[in-house]
Amino acid sequence: MSTVFSIPRSVTWNDNSIILLNQTKLPTQVEYKHLRTLEEVWKSIVDLEVRGAPAIGITSAFGLALAAKQYETNDMELFLNWLWRDRNYLASSRPTAVNLFWALDRVTASAASSLTVKEAKLCVEEEALRIQQEDEEVCRIIGEHALTLLGEGDSVLTICNAGSIATARYGTALAPFYIAKQRGIELKVYASETRPVLQGARLTAWELQQAGVDVTLITDNMAAHTIREKGIRAIIVGADRIVANGDTANKIGTFGLAILAKYFNIPFYVAAPLSTFDSTLATGDEIVIEERREEEVTHIQGTRVAPEGISVYNPAFDVTPNELITAIITEKGIIRGNYKEEIQALIG
Repeated sequence: MSTVFSIPRSVTWNDNSIILLNQTKLPTQVEYKHLRTLEEVWKSIVDLEVRGAPAIGITSAFGLALAAKQYETNDMELFLNWLWRDRNYLASSRPTAVNLFWALDRVTASAASSLTVKEAKLCVEEEALRIQQEDEEVCRIIGEHALTLLGEGDSVLTICNAGSIATARYGTALAPFYIAKQRGIELKVYASETRPVLQGARLTAWELQQAGVDVTLITDNMAAHTIREKGIRAIIVGADRIVANGDTANKIGTFGLAILAKYFNIPFYVAAPLSTFDSTLATGDEIVIEERREEEVTHIQGTRVAPEGISVYNPAFDVTPNELITAIITEKGIIRGNYKEEIQALIG
């Protein structure tokens, strides 16, 4: 039985602007912003108004298309120089999510063989739209594959937000829950609140609730108790970067969940598109871990909750070693075992 329901979207191209769901306002306010300049796009990525590796990549691609439309030149060499300059500017917004660089490089490359500036501008815009369309289909397929690993009535734990608003649609780790909902298959989701900026509480809980998915919110330090008491059958997470040996960077707290999964002998799954893989890095030790502002820990919604002058350590991500990952779910299938060999075979 198929069920009709609403899946929120985070990024829409509007020819001369980007319509962006401001995720910093959720869940109390649903605000859509119109981004019209490169600087606004950069700031929205830095300020987490858009977040989630695929959505960041899509937004940056549209940002480059937006910039290219405003170039006033007929000189192709100058056009490409400006495009490369703005590519580097947008690339400076977030260091960890590989999709950002992947999307920017793909859009930049699309203009390289153009004969005229007019043609190049069209190529850039079409490539950005293609990236978004492909991501929606990729996420749907990831959801199909992931659903084969879950059974009717299963309770599943997730962290952060790897959902529809983190991608073009459906999400990665949340995709099987949307596919299950469409097919009338009952799954129960436990969403970790995800400190320090509460992306599980504010975003995952909100978007799954919008779609009518059975979701229960827990605090991060309830994970072990919840796994034992609520009979969690699997943990599924997204990824911001997966390196050549399968080590995976994801939102801080993911590593701890992988350790818990091993202790409780339940599967720990990573769901991610091939665009999240970075074969230029051999192991997770080489991943640059972004550290963010101390206010994200010392304040909640602008209200201070920690002492003045306290030292703060605020890494945005951690790295889960490959040996703790049961399987990696991609649009090209599910890989297990020797991740170095499997990833090489998958991405060539």
